[in-house]
Amino acid sequence: MTEASLPAGDAGAGSAGAAGASGAAPRPATPLWLAVTIAAVFGVLYAYDVWEAVRDLVGVSLMVGDLGVSLAGVGVALLIAALLVPLIVYALAFWLGYRRGPLAQVVLFLAGYALVQVLTLDLGAFFELGGIDFS
Repeated sequence: MTEASLPAGDAGAGSAGAAGASGAAPRPATPLWLAVTIAAVFGVLYAYDVWEAVRDLVGVSLMVGDLGVSLAGVGVALLIAALLVPLIVYALAFWLGYRRGPLAQVVLFLAGYALVQVLTLDLGAFFELGGIDFS
């Protein structure tokens, strides 16, 4: 039954009955101060990974320059990917957690941070184990 088919006096009861029948009560949104606090705390963790990526990009570039060799395109791409991954994952976790409960936001940021750590370790393993050999 739609609200248009109900008599004028029963419109409120029909919408309450429809919400109760579906079993989905509207969830209250996370308060703004709590959402900002959660985003800021995890933002510091993600920012540290971005800072490490910048350090690696500059450090490897300087080391390669001191050795008088050039860095392969794959190496530059991996260093840039290590820089962009935390930013993209943080933005994705923020977007997915928007208007969700605080626990869901924390879980999304934690899962994203774990993903960033795994990808950072994978990218670091390429350099420590001799990189990718295309020969």
